[in-house]
Amino acid sequence: MILQILSSSLTVRHKGVIIINTENELTPIFDPQKAANAIESILFAAGYPVTREKLMYALSVSDSELEESIKLLKEKYSDPDGGILLVFLSDCVQLCTNEKYKEQVKEALGIKKGGNLSRSSLEVLAIVAYNQPVTKSYIESVRGVDCTYTVTSLLEKDLIENCGTLDAPGRPALYRTTPDFLRIFGISDISELPPYQLVGADGQVVIKP
Repeated sequence: MILQILSSSLTVRHKGVIIINTENELTPIFDPQKAANAIESILFAAGYPVTREKLMYALSVSDSELEESIKLLKEKYSDPDGGILLVFLSDCVQLCTNEKYKEQVKEALGIKKGGNLSRSSLEVLAIVAYNQPVTKSYIESVRGVDCTYTVTSLLEKDLIENCGTLDAPGRPALYRTTPDFLRIFGISDISELPPYQLVGADGQVVIKP
């Protein structure tokens, strides 16, 4: 916290907000640009999606004030050819590198391992995405094969997550997609998924937009 003494008033800068002491009361004055700068710092330091709720708490701002600052940040990162992009994932915000430069990033950082998903992983992911929350038994009933390994793999990759249990005998775990899923597939909300048809053949599942 930085304190500035200005004649008869006390100015306090705290979490992107300027507070001026007038008539012995603290009156908050919102500075959207400073709050935008703070958001940028938080997202850069985090390296993962940060919820709007956490940002509002950290900056002590309202939802509308947060939106005003995010709008400024969005303008800053609006160049589609820029190296850094501002990505919106459901109720989260994240700073990410531009996919256009993934080969250069891999070369510079010595990343050799590919991140491609297997066909079975994509099928399970599609079932979860379009029907979430779902149980493993539901996934297996659609695919017709055991999916224990694939579900575990997707959990480890943070593409799906446990979101509770089903109110049924045995209390089976429920699964849903994560913000990482939205980021990787380039959408900001699950509602942006294209329409689909599930066609089962020999235990295979095909998503047809």
